Formats: sequence, C-alpha cells, structure tokens
Amino acid sequence: MSHSDPLVIAGREYHSRLLVGTGKYKDLDETRRAIEASGAEIVTIAVRRSNIGQNPNEPNVLDVLPPERYTILPNTAGCYTAEDAVRTCRLARELLDGHDLVKLEVLGDEKTLYPDVVQTLKAAETLVDDGFKVMVYTNDDPIIAKRLEEMGCVAVMPLAAPIGSGLGVQNALNILTIVENARVPILVDAGVGTASDAAVAMELGCDGVLMNTAIAGAKDPVLMASAMKKAVEAGREAYRAGRIPKKRYASASSPLEGTFF
Repeated sequence: MSHSDPLVIAGREYHSRLLVGTGKYKDLDETRRAIEASGAEIVTIAVRRSNIGQNPNEPNVLDVLPPERYTILPNTAGCYTAEDAVRTCRLARELLDGHDLVKLEVLGDEKTLYPDVVQTLKAAETLVDDGFKVMVYTNDDPIIAKRLEEMGCVAVMPLAAPIGSGLGVQNALNILTIVENARVPILVDAGVGTASDAAVAMELGCDGVLMNTAIAGAKDPVLMASAMKKAVEAGREAYRAGRIPKKRYASASSPLEGTFF
C-alpha cells in the first residue's frame, strides 16, 4: 500500500489496511508466519482466550508478536454483557501497561455470534468515558454505526456476514451507506472467506478489513495471508481509481470515429 494513503486510527498512521486475529492457528509459529505474510500492523488478541501475561508459566502470544513491532488490539471476544466487556478491557489495559486501544465486541448469542447492540452501546459509552480508544464491532445498521461514532468510538467495524461464516459481504448497500456517512474509519469485521471478499469490501470504500478465520482456517494459512494482503491493496487502489459505471449494453474499448475504414 502506498505510504501516501495511510490508514489513520486514533491519530496513528498505518500503511497496511489489513488487520488480523491470532486465534485458530495450529501453533504460535504458524501464527507468526501467517501474520508476517499478511503485512498487518494491527493484530487483535482475544484477552479471554489468549495468554498475554495472565498465566506466566504458559506460552505468551506476545513472544511471537512483540508490541514493539505490532500494535496489539485486545478484544472482548466471548463477552455477552457490557459489564464483562468493560472488565476485560480494563484487564487488558493493566496487563499491557496502560494500553488504551481496544476492540469492543459484545455478542448476542452463541449460535449466530451477532452483536448485542444494546449491550454494545452501553459498553462503548462506559469505555469511552474511561479513556479507552474504542474500535467497535457492530451489525451493518447505518443508524447504529453513526450512533457509535457520535459516542466517541475511533473506528466502527460492521460485519460483512456472521463471524467465521466466510459468506463475504452480504449487504453491500448498508456497508456503502455506513461508509458514506462516516467521519471515522470503517472496517469490515467478520464474514470474509477469501481474497475476493476482502477486495469487495475495500472497493466499497471501507478503510480496512479485519479477519481471522479466513486466514487461520485456510488449508495454507500463510499463503492465504499473502493473498489477503494483495486483495486489500488491490481493492483500495480500485476504489481510489474509480470504477467505470455499469452499463446494460456493450461499449467499444476503442472509439469508431476516426478509423481508417
């Protein structure tokens, strides 16, 4: 990605628009290799499922993803109430020496993993008031997305499809509406299955894409990470370039006027 087109989150510039998770890999070495291949600079870690210092006698994911190299984005995966999510963020801040950038997600049920919007709004308000810089996972509702922005979230992250489904962007018009009305970064979070899904999200004008399962669950996670890196870059460039309008009928690539026959 061109350094003249940075992603800016909470006042900090990033050159990669691909954010990646750390779950579901077979081991920490595969985690490291896949994330290196992705080119990601922001790495999200589920505080309730990963050791970032809570268990000093167990392998620490930060040993292979050092905070000096990556921006660590603690997330509240597995939380179903605002109270649990807030408590998890405060634990992460303590473990990471005052780190205040977090990814908030409050789930509604175990089957769909859809966000509980009411609990998400409640947690976001508390965390913003407590000085956190909140990147928030939500549904693809433009009204809720705007409300979260107005509350002070530094980035809004609507789902493309259910978490881990691999279905790709299911409601492009809603995502487009969210992007058009936003003054903070909009990043698609959840539902990406392959490189073309990531490209579609970026072509809609999203500022970035966050994914985990699409890479970690691939037959070759390291190769898929590389593919996703290229897809995000290509989608961003296509968005900036401006696609041609869709037409019902053919349009000659070369004009007929001025030909020699």
